[in-house]
Order: sequence, then structure tokens, then C-alpha cells
Amino acid sequence: MNVKSVLVSALVAVAMTTAGMAQTAAPQAPATPAATEPKAPPPPQAIPAKIAIIEFEEAAAATNEGQKAAAELQKKYEPKAADFDARQKEIDSLTKQLQDGAATMSEEEKASRARTIDTKTKELQRDADDTKAAADSDMQDEISKIEQKLGPVVMKYVQQNGFTMLLNNTGPPQQGGLGFLWAPGTDISQAVVDAYNATTPGIEAPTPSSAAAHPRPAAARPAAPKPAAPKQ
Repeated sequence: MNVKSVLVSALVAVAMTTAGMAQTAAPQAPATPAATEPKAPPPPQAIPAKIAIIEFEEAAAATNEGQKAAAELQKKYEPKAADFDARQKEIDSLTKQLQDGAATMSEEEKASRARTIDTKTKELQRDADDTKAAADSDMQDEISKIEQKLGPVVMKYVQQNGFTMLLNNTGPPQQGGLGFLWAPGTDISQAVVDAYNATTPGIEAPTPSSAAAHPRPAAARPAAPKPAAPKQ
């Protein structure tokens, strides 16, 4: 069970326990003689719900620690991004040369240049996809570490502020979120981020110029259409 499921389950359990205590709090009347008709039990007491909503994963990424991790990963992958940019410029140059010189090139030369462009484009796309996957995985690892420490902060906040239920709105249901568009509750995401940052005073968020929400190396752009070969 992940941290987010534990948070929701724990808060639901607290609400159910509180409701059960309220229902059984009224003292039972002493037994009456058989001839007397027993009184109907009192109706269950409704407990007003106070719902908290949080985007748990986004909150973890928004902490000073999460922003710092993102900036460090961006710096780590900058050489790869520069390499991808240089390779894309080479592909663009080769494509322009092929288009501009198509009228004077032999069919064999045009086919050879087209194959070179196609090979370089596919290699660049594959390398960019692999690097993006690695960067996403690295970032997710960092976020998961923060989430483990963020969980107790969330629990403490909702308990101190009298919430009876906590809903997580990170991602669609198949990814662990509730997937709702709107619910009657209080969004506590920023308040939790502030509370967590207060527990890590030695970690400052990077400056806006160096911060990045998520390191995502750019994927290669598709090569320009190949010029059609002249009819024989």
C-alpha cells in the first residue's frame, strides 16, 4: 500500500470510528417490564464532514526539496539536451541540402542522402525517448522519497485542523488519484507544502531562472519531407 492510499484509508477510518462512537454514546434505558412497549432506539447522529483535498504528488514536487531536485536533474541532463540540439541542426542542414540540390543529384545520391537523414532522425528520436524516460524515472524517485516524508506532515495537518476525510486528486483513478473535477472540500495542497518546508529550513527553492518543473529532454523533430524522385 502506497503512502497516498494509507492517508485516505487512515482518515476514513478516523471518520468511521468517530461516527460509531457518536452512535453508541447515548446511555441505554433500563429494562422495562414485558408489559411495557420498548422505546424505539434514538436515530443515528449525523456528524458533519469536513473534507480536505490534496494533489499529493504535485505537492511533493512543489516543496523546496522537490524544486531543488528538479533543478539538479535539469543540470544533469543539460549535456544530453545540447547534444540533441546539435544533432537536430545537422539533420535540418542535411535535409535542406537534399531539397536544394535535388535537381542536380543523381537518383543514387539522393537515395543515399535520404537514407542518411532517415537513420540519423531515428537514432535521435530513440536517444531522446530513452533520455526522457530516464529523466522521468529519476524525478519520480526523488518525488517518492519526498512523499514518504510528506505523509506524516499531511496527517498532522488534517488532524490539527479537524478534517474528517482526505481526498487525493493526483492523476486519474488508474494512477492512484480520484480523478474528480470538483468536490466540496478545502484544497490543502499549498498549506501542506508550507508546513513541509518549515520542517526543512536548510533547503531553499532554486531561483526562478534555474528552476524547472520537470527535466524533459526535447524529442527529435521529424525530418522534412523527402523530395519526390523525378519520373523516368
